[in-house]
Amino acid sequence: MFEEFRKFETTLAGRPFVVEVGKMAQLANGSCLVRYGETEILCTATMSAAPREGIDFFPLSVDFEEKLYSVGKIPGSFQRREGRASEKAVLASRVIDRPIRPLFPKDMRNDVSVVATVMSVDPDCLPEITAMNGISIALAISDIPWAGPIGGISVGLVDGEYVFNPTEAQREVSGMAVTVASTEDLIAMVEAGANEVDDDTMINGILAAHEENKKMVEFIKGIAAEIGKAKIDFPSNDPDPEMYEAIKAFCIDDVKAALDTDDKRVRDERLKPVYEKVHERFDEEYADVIEKIDDCIYKTQKYVVRRWLLDEGKRVDGRGLDDIRPLNAQVDLLTRVHGSGMFTRGQTQVLSVVTLGSSGDAQNLDGIDNEDTKRYIHHYNFPSYSVGETKPARGPGRREIGHGALAERALLPVIPSIEEFPYTIRVVSEVLSSNGSTSQGSVCGSTLALMAAGVPIKAPVAGISCGLVTEGDRFITMVDIQGLEDFFGDMDFKVAGTKEGITAIQMDTKVHGLTPAIIREAIYKTHKARNYILDEVMLPVIAEPRPELSKYAPKMLTTKIDPEKIGDVIGKQGKVIQKICAECDCKIDVEEDGNVFVSSTDLENAQKAIAIIETIAKGPEVGAVYTGVVTRLLSFGAFVEIAPGVEGMVHVSQLDVKRVEKVEDCVAVGDTILVKVLPIDDQGRLNFSRRDALIEVQGLTPEYTPEPRAPRKERRDGDRGGRGGDRRRRRD
Repeated sequence: MFEEFRKFETTLAGRPFVVEVGKMAQLANGSCLVRYGETEILCTATMSAAPREGIDFFPLSVDFEEKLYSVGKIPGSFQRREGRASEKAVLASRVIDRPIRPLFPKDMRNDVSVVATVMSVDPDCLPEITAMNGISIALAISDIPWAGPIGGISVGLVDGEYVFNPTEAQREVSGMAVTVASTEDLIAMVEAGANEVDDDTMINGILAAHEENKKMVEFIKGIAAEIGKAKIDFPSNDPDPEMYEAIKAFCIDDVKAALDTDDKRVRDERLKPVYEKVHERFDEEYADVIEKIDDCIYKTQKYVVRRWLLDEGKRVDGRGLDDIRPLNAQVDLLTRVHGSGMFTRGQTQVLSVVTLGSSGDAQNLDGIDNEDTKRYIHHYNFPSYSVGETKPARGPGRREIGHGALAERALLPVIPSIEEFPYTIRVVSEVLSSNGSTSQGSVCGSTLALMAAGVPIKAPVAGISCGLVTEGDRFITMVDIQGLEDFFGDMDFKVAGTKEGITAIQMDTKVHGLTPAIIREAIYKTHKARNYILDEVMLPVIAEPRPELSKYAPKMLTTKIDPEKIGDVIGKQGKVIQKICAECDCKIDVEEDGNVFVSSTDLENAQKAIAIIETIAKGPEVGAVYTGVVTRLLSFGAFVEIAPGVEGMVHVSQLDVKRVEKVEDCVAVGDTILVKVLPIDDQGRLNFSRRDALIEVQGLTPEYTPEPRAPRKERRDGDRGGRGGDRRRRRD
């Protein structure tokens, strides 16, 4: 029998937040329809009845499903239905996943699926924030074991003041966009993009968001207390404590010896005989739970790494807590690309490559917000060889998409505007070797590549991560964590920025959350570390963006025309613009506001195309010299086309510096000649002079002076090619 319908209401950032339970999806373990303003999202949480066999992790899936009907759109795909999740949907799923995952029991192996289905979108009420709170409610009222609830909110910075869940208009002018999720006591997740915001402004914004989240947590706890189900029991997957203690005592000295190195390859080789030795000793004794033996060895490694840090302040590679691994930066590794840079930190190595394109190369987006194109694109690839494994390439997963978006967010504030630099910019970060913090390595490598490509970024950006180990009220943070410290630690706090301020943050935790003291220390430490990376490693290699682009990069020129003249430039069925592209070997993009972008690998070709476009749109300038093609010959002169659809006549008396008896003695159809534009005649016809152009450009001396021409009489259509005497611009 279905549940009774219940409705709960509160406010979030001054707007109504309504929760409806018992109306939809009641076969899920927990479900609710959340309305925030006019954003409406169905949130469900479901758990399998039995644990999944043969796995050593908690199988949680989080899906943020964008439905284009929510914004009144029909999908642009061939099938006209939603397909693979968009990049923004993947990022929203990750933002929800990160704060809720640590609150599940670590030893549970039942599949849990949470789904946020976006059914209606109000641009002023972010669906990601609505979904995060809705999923928290669905889990809190379900019978699924979970230590929530959490609350989520976005904080912006407008005119120096913090704004919670800013409206669409406020987001456009905000100095930062920070999403914060938290429990009643701890900050569980931070995802931030900012325009070089200083440390204290960022910290205070995070803490202010936490205070707001406490109100949502109390609201959700009230709902759970009233209608929440009792949490069910589940079979624990943890090894028996006696088994773990026996294996730990047997192998702990061997594990310490294996881990005590700064080389991941050496560590992995040293651990192989440890596993063999333990299995040889305990396989028979624990034959019924033999799969748990590896879990015990893993837990022993975690125990050793954490005790070293907490008791001795020792890291596995011998570094101090604030020491960074050996660093190296290089540029110009690849010859024909537009820009390349490689950044190495210890055994983490990332190669970033820049490609410049025209405005027409911008990425088209088909999502539920109002952004329909993206001009700066950052992609991140993590091949299996980077960790010494063999796995077929299957395209980017959620992790790759998330890391690419983090690097993109970190660099976006320093990317020049399209008016300053009229290019579409794509950066691809290839992880060549991975031992921790590859996303921040991609930030550094991409900064190098952008400057090497000649992209006039406003300031160089570097990134670094900070780790954490906690025990009760004790905690230790360490800068530049490697893979082992990430696996066995409690936090991966990534911060990217310039010397002036923060541009991006991504905080992952394996514990329930962080205190303000931990966040403050992590942000201060990473600021000092990224300044060191910039001053000591990156800027000595390339101090500023190069003044010129690679010879292999397209040369981009722009002009502005009257929007009403766009049709003239494009021509019927695109014939005019296609002709310009073919003649000038270039690519032309015309925008609705009249901005025209011309790109070509040859600067002269781009300049020629711009001149043609301006001639068509603005008309020939009297007294200017143009290059044209002879299109027709008549007894009294030659017709010359200086741009598609722009044609005028050169009278026989104006064909040369010397006297010309017959037109065909001087020029032929198809000849390319210089002409100078004469004043428009009394009938509005366009006339040229080759004679004046030769005198002006080539400095030729005139051999005769033509007699003044008598006013021409009107001719029949056939006399001048069926154009009724009108030599103004032709229209295709």
